[in-house]
Amino acid sequence: MPIRQLSETMINQIAAGEVIERPASVVKELVENALDAGATRIEVVTGGGGLSLIRITDDGSGIPERELPLAVARHCTSKLADDIHDIRSLGFRGEALPSIGSVARLAIRSRVAGSDSAAEIGVEGGRLTPLRPAAANRGTTVEVRDLFFATPARLKFMKGERAETAAISDVVKRIAIAFPVVRFTLAGSDRSTLEFPATAGDADGQLERIAQVMGSEFPDNAIPIDAEREGVRLSGHVSIPSFTRANALQQYAYVNGRPVRDRLIAGAIRGAYADVLPRDRHAVTVLFLSLDPALVDVNVHPAKADVRFRAPGLVRGLIVGAIRQALAGAGIRPATTGAAGMMAAFRPGGTSYDRMAAGGGHAHGASAHRSSMPLNGFDAVRSAYRPLEAEFGEAIQSGFDAGPLHSADARAGLGEPPEAWLQAELGAARAQVHENYIVAQTKDSLVIVDQHAAHERLVYEALKQALHSRPMPAQMLLLPEIVDLPQEDAERLALHAETLTRFGLRLERFGPGAVAVRETPAMLGETDVAKLVRDLADEIADNDTVDTLKDRLHQIAATMACHGSVRSGRRLRPEEMNALLRQMEATPGSGTCNHGRPTYIELKLADIERLFGRR
Repeated sequence: MPIRQLSETMINQIAAGEVIERPASVVKELVENALDAGATRIEVVTGGGGLSLIRITDDGSGIPERELPLAVARHCTSKLADDIHDIRSLGFRGEALPSIGSVARLAIRSRVAGSDSAAEIGVEGGRLTPLRPAAANRGTTVEVRDLFFATPARLKFMKGERAETAAISDVVKRIAIAFPVVRFTLAGSDRSTLEFPATAGDADGQLERIAQVMGSEFPDNAIPIDAEREGVRLSGHVSIPSFTRANALQQYAYVNGRPVRDRLIAGAIRGAYADVLPRDRHAVTVLFLSLDPALVDVNVHPAKADVRFRAPGLVRGLIVGAIRQALAGAGIRPATTGAAGMMAAFRPGGTSYDRMAAGGGHAHGASAHRSSMPLNGFDAVRSAYRPLEAEFGEAIQSGFDAGPLHSADARAGLGEPPEAWLQAELGAARAQVHENYIVAQTKDSLVIVDQHAAHERLVYEALKQALHSRPMPAQMLLLPEIVDLPQEDAERLALHAETLTRFGLRLERFGPGAVAVRETPAMLGETDVAKLVRDLADEIADNDTVDTLKDRLHQIAATMACHGSVRSGRRLRPEEMNALLRQMEATPGSGTCNHGRPTYIELKLADIERLFGRR
């Protein structure tokens, strides 16, 4: 087949295949255009999951009438200066509008400040409609109907209406977090209205917008992040280790205000939480990276969701270090969801009470007796549930006065604890129950500690401190093991040889495409040296770090901590319980064990009083 020039329509449709993957892609491009135009109010309306209708209205600067034909022409943009590396806007390619117009029915109506009227232009399946006058407020309205009608084969790859609607919601939420001063409204026949009112542009306003998008629980369980290294600044909020999700969908990352889904950032978040979360749980994060535009390439992919950093090791190290430092500095904090779960566990029959009140069934035994009690309007004189008569009350009281009470396992002393302990975060130990749980009292709460999980974390942190405070013991191999590698991998390992030696792995170049391993970490025992070296080479290629070896050593330390900690079923003396509580308060990350399970749960006095109807 001879070489030929493609038609303009086909060129636009090819571009649309790269930029417009689904309706959510259209929303992303159009909302970014509105933000670049300085909008303070953006309204998104959809229908049919975005396939039948997408309409976005903003109050931005608008497009002059004479520039509307250029707006729907390829490679025309107002956002790119002469330097392609100095990109300070969300959009810059000039492909979105003509690409959308090549596969849908596109109409743009816009009015600039000071103009008496608006103008409108349309594109249907790549065919331009004449420019005509229109009525509109200041700003721009872009309406997209019948998406992919010109390329019906693409419709077969779309998911259901509900899935496409959810994807649009996710796009708007991600963008809304980065622009708290902008009011966003998301509505339409295929969804309930979602609104994010504008907030202040400071840190408090940012957190308020995050709460609007992610729910009010997140701010109560979040730690602020603020760090800078070599011109790269990181800010935002991350969740405490005991506040997690089953997937990583609530990990939001932004580079110079642009929402991204970057493997390096996601990997850094996993690394920072590596030894405080279970394997199947994920942290909740909102991170903002700010750096010189010349140090990051946002032109990697037409959709601009991926970025490439000039110094990936610096960025990864900043994220991991800042999160770990923040977690350590936050002290010991339980998730607020733990108390809610405990409250629910104490009231398992709440629904049955409701059913009985409505006459919807019968209960048995004690439950039936409790459910028939009046819930309000209690009369202490006439009620069948009035307090006992004096003589019966005195008899029962005398039974309590007969002698001291003992817990199921051990008491931590019947005397009053020191006031300083009651003021401490974990309070004073009052009892040990079921030979595994320490019950402690603070000035305003009840704390239940899992003694095995708590001590496991303390031993693990002590082992990690020992690992990093001095070079790791190494074991010399009887014969050096030669590992064949691609030349570039061997070079990477040689550059990190000094760091690897600190961890007990001594290697050196052995020709252009191999390394000779002479010593391995003693903690690893017998290990597959070739696999270890190749994994390290892959880690360095991806992230410019040697975290694979660190992770293996930490896993061994975690196993040692698990077997060396206080076991469940061991009775503790009062002084041992209180010593454990004080150590937990002084140890970073002690709110969870090495496996990510919570080490303690706190129930506030106010919550306990609600359980007994005192509030």
